[in-house]
Amino acid sequence: MEYVGLFGSVLLLIWLALRGVEIVFAAVLCSLVVIVTNDLPIAEGITEFYSFGPLGAFTFAGKFFLLFIAGAMFGRVMGDSQAAASIALALVRRLGAHRALWIATLSCALLTYGGVVVFVVIFAMYPLGLRLLQEADIPKRLLCAALALGAGTFTLSALPGTPSVQNVISAVALDTDLFAGGWLGMVGAIVMFSVGMWYLERQRVLALKNGEHFIPGPRDRLSNQGGEEAEQPRWQLAILPLLMVLLTIILPRVITILMDDAVLASDGLLFELLRFASSQPIVWPSIALLLGTLIAVFLFPLVRRDALIVMGQGVNDAIFPLINTAAVIGFGGVVTHTAGFEHFTRLMLDSTLPPLLSLFASVSLVSAITGSASGGLQIFMQTMAPDYLEMGIEPGVLHRIATMASGGFDSLPHCGSVIAMLTITGMTHKEAYRDVGIITVIIPVLATLAAMGVAALVYT
Repeated sequence: MEYVGLFGSVLLLIWLALRGVEIVFAAVLCSLVVIVTNDLPIAEGITEFYSFGPLGAFTFAGKFFLLFIAGAMFGRVMGDSQAAASIALALVRRLGAHRALWIATLSCALLTYGGVVVFVVIFAMYPLGLRLLQEADIPKRLLCAALALGAGTFTLSALPGTPSVQNVISAVALDTDLFAGGWLGMVGAIVMFSVGMWYLERQRVLALKNGEHFIPGPRDRLSNQGGEEAEQPRWQLAILPLLMVLLTIILPRVITILMDDAVLASDGLLFELLRFASSQPIVWPSIALLLGTLIAVFLFPLVRRDALIVMGQGVNDAIFPLINTAAVIGFGGVVTHTAGFEHFTRLMLDSTLPPLLSLFASVSLVSAITGSASGGLQIFMQTMAPDYLEMGIEPGVLHRIATMASGGFDSLPHCGSVIAMLTITGMTHKEAYRDVGIITVIIPVLATLAAMGVAALVYT
């Protein structure tokens, strides 16, 4: 019954998400199924495991609240001010509208590899991506896939040196650095990017042949394509708020890396600010986004007149993505307290599979059950990683393969990041998940298997 309840609830949540059932209701319902079938205390299961535990819904919502509202405000202001449209049109004029998916993917990749949080990237890039697709007349579902490829695959788990949460978790747990298993990561990154772009371009061409067109969602704010350019700021001016956000986030990280630790520990306002920026992966990007919003309000007359109203609308835009994502995270918090989950981890360690294959299966399934790459990887590193080191896997290999494996099956339909992206973009699972699933599940899994093959040849 424990296993039936555990895996049955995961399948039920995936089925409900694909059917278009409201994800908050689906996550709470499936959490109750897990609690009842695994004989967990109902009161503690709801109030602690689901709501306020380390992987609790309200723990996540409280932790990321400022980031979500700051990102949504920035996205709303950049959209309503026509700044995003101005940047998009400048890119189209120079690179061609048919390269819209390349522009969106590479822009997201540069942001996330520079340390910008995935949610920030989606909020910041969405207005720009919308305008790009409108110019190119590409179906909106492919924007979700392009955002997912650039912001949620190779830059988070494969590229050596990436400051992503997953890479940091592995480095801290294994006492390695962020460049551990670099060659394996490069193999995986090349596979993810090349196959992903091939798939996106293939889908773009097929959509053109099938007569698919860009159709904005009911909450998308896009101006008409005729006669609007007179109201748009020049692209050189329009890009300033975005550059300010990126520089505010990235510069302290670069300065900290280049600066000697003894100097960084010195007294003074500048050094204190650098230490604060480096130690606050959520608050500092939120401050950067708020600063970018204020600069945009100051620069662009279209939003300056009703600045408070526009910013308030941006805050409202953040509520659904935040609550939907938190609801799914809370489900993972319940799952990790079940006896079935504990039995599963022991079963994988005692299996007769080759160590690398067992490692891949363990991380993948833990991430799939929790619907979170970082959550699944954290659980794996705390409970199973030492056993795999004892099996003879090199720490660098374990670091990279485990990190890459966490970024595959975590992105099933109940994944919190997938839910957030679809909610932000106003798409449903039925409309967009097929492309997103291929980009974020199938291709990363193939890339991880390719890296494992290289590891088996080199390290045996």
